[in-house]
Amino acid sequence: MKKNFKIINNFLINLPTPSNISYWWNFGSILGVCLLVQLISGIFLSMHYTPSINNAFYSLIHITRDVNFGWMTRVIHANGASMFFFFMFIHTGRGIYYGSFLKKKVWISGTLIMLTLMATAFLGYVLPWGQMSFWGATVITNLLSAIPYLGNTLVSWIWGGFSVENPTLNRFFSFHFILPFILCLMIMFHLIFLHEKGSSNPLGLKNKIDKISFHPYFTIKDLYGFMLVFFMFLFINFKTPFLLNDPENFTPANPMVTPPHIQPEWYFLFAYAILRSIPNKLGGVLALFMSIIIILTLPFTMNLKFKSSSMYLVKKILFLIFCSTFMLLTWIGAKPVEPPFILIGQILTVIYFSYFLVNPFLYKITK
Repeated sequence: MKKNFKIINNFLINLPTPSNISYWWNFGSILGVCLLVQLISGIFLSMHYTPSINNAFYSLIHITRDVNFGWMTRVIHANGASMFFFFMFIHTGRGIYYGSFLKKKVWISGTLIMLTLMATAFLGYVLPWGQMSFWGATVITNLLSAIPYLGNTLVSWIWGGFSVENPTLNRFFSFHFILPFILCLMIMFHLIFLHEKGSSNPLGLKNKIDKISFHPYFTIKDLYGFMLVFFMFLFINFKTPFLLNDPENFTPANPMVTPPHIQPEWYFLFAYAILRSIPNKLGGVLALFMSIIIILTLPFTMNLKFKSSSMYLVKKILFLIFCSTFMLLTWIGAKPVEPPFILIGQILTVIYFSYFLVNPFLYKITK
């Protein structure tokens, strides 16, 4: 028992933490709270949800109208997913800017967590069985048909038939329920790897002397972050609960009627814009996966004297261009596939991937 308390004490209370870490380091703990919110709200929703193509949409109406606080649980879970991704993108951006990718095990485990989270979110988006859920599932699963030789067989195997049907919804529900618990295990490893050498700091210096205990200094800082996020989340849930939802998803799924503009949730729009920018189907699918996986190249291509970009003017400018490109790709992903959006999307795709290719060479020139 004492040993267990000692582990918790070393992990959360007396953990040596750089004294100069800023509020940008709050987002890791905020993401932990987001996961907890999603797990609890998801478990309550699963008690009333029916994974059947005939009843799924109406079970959500039942949850919203008939179950005590069901409307609130549903809204918390739906907007909680958006909040999760919003903070995850900031957390990843902070890691890129301050050179956290140089901790290879932490960075690789974090990227795998991001991929698992994206898979979980996609599976969850299909469950309401609205128009956008059905057609989103059809379009995204069909992308696998681009794989040579195995593609069509793989798609049929995932569908459990010849189209997105009842078996698809059932297995998507099962995986959506299981994956968050796998995510918890992955996060445990992520934290273990992080605490092996400790957190980085804004200056990017390897300073093992200027460290203070995590509690009470950073627990208070984290609590302040939690409060801000909590009030922001409450405002969205009670003032504009369906702000981030697609209007098409309030219509039951109909395989006979295709929505005029099929698009995923906002947090996938940057990858969707990259997918659409490539005229070739297989090339588009590869670009889609590479848009996430490419961040794994950073620990191997960047060898910095100072971890932080604050020491390099060129890196600062490049990072700002990268962030702007990411936001513009998100905007383009929501636009119809027509001029001038096609050309803008293609230009932004080139700039997005160029960041990871040009950055190492510019660093060598300017260091």
